[in-house]
Amino acid sequence: MSIATLPRVMIATEDAFELTTVSASLRLHGVNIVAEVQSQIVAENTFRSLQPEVVLFDLLFADSHVIEMIIGFRKTNPEVGIVIMTACVDLRLLGISATSIPRGVQIVLKRSIADLAILNSAITQSLESSSIKATAQWVNGHGSSYENAFTSVIHNFTDIQVTTLRLLAQGLSNSEIAKVRFVSEKSVEQIVARIAQHLDVLPDRAKNLRVVITGEYFKCIGAPRHL
Repeated sequence: MSIATLPRVMIATEDAFELTTVSASLRLHGVNIVAEVQSQIVAENTFRSLQPEVVLFDLLFADSHVIEMIIGFRKTNPEVGIVIMTACVDLRLLGISATSIPRGVQIVLKRSIADLAILNSAITQSLESSSIKATAQWVNGHGSSYENAFTSVIHNFTDIQVTTLRLLAQGLSNSEIAKVRFVSEKSVEQIVARIAQHLDVLPDRAKNLRVVITGEYFKCIGAPRHL
């Protein structure tokens, strides 16, 4: 297949190292990268001028306004393929619900993309999914050594447990969480206990339970751990 017939891909991430390495690696594997952008304004102007067929976004691009950008791009070109890269194992942890993600978007966990076949597959599937209006989906390892990277205990959490975990990680007390969620403090205590159980966090007098749970939260969203 000639480069002229390959989908034209734009990469958008503010991380210069990630932009360089992902772009170079994909080019070596025959992907037709037509643009590399690091800001929202440049991304929007480049999208209008070059009209790429696929846009590969870092989820944290443009101060995490990626979902709004995707919606805008789809208004311009309803068939554009969209791939999102993220370090977070479950987007609910970032306050992003499945229903808010535009249809056809392919989501790839960053720690799996050392296997470029996964990213290539996501690019291809994004074009196919956009045309049939399929729901957004995670692209798994398909038997690669990175398949387990998509497995997380968080996937089994209820939306209420995820919301409580997010609020806890923001430093809210049980009473403050109860006020935010309009429930009793006892109810919050029970949910926090279930969260700890699911995360295999056992009571330990030498450790603060909430600090340990918060550390697990930041681990799941892919943030550096300093706890």
